[in-house]
Amino acid sequence: MPLTLDKDGYLTNLDDWNTDVANQLATLEGIVLTEPHWEIIHTLRAFYQQYELAPSQRPFVKHIANTLGKDKGNSIYLMTLFPESPARVAARIAGLPRPTNCF
Repeated sequence: MPLTLDKDGYLTNLDDWNTDVANQLATLEGIVLTEPHWEIIHTLRAFYQQYELAPSQRPFVKHIANTLGKDKGNSIYLMTLFPESPARVAARIAGLPRPTNCF
């Protein structure tokens, strides 16, 4: 099934997301998803279900630190998994809308 994305590369229909879609979106980012990626993606999706928004960079890092520990909740670790803008790239792969306040 072809992906329907908006002009910024986010899914237009969040209900279209599944692990196959996540892998396709990751490929578009030049990322091969590993277990550490999935851990962040699932944590981010749980955040979205609870708050109905995708967090921008600072709240994203803080939430990962509070949920998975400070070794994973830091910008350097997250940049190794999701280069450029971890909050934006992770949200895109997780099938979430563009994070608030992310340019």
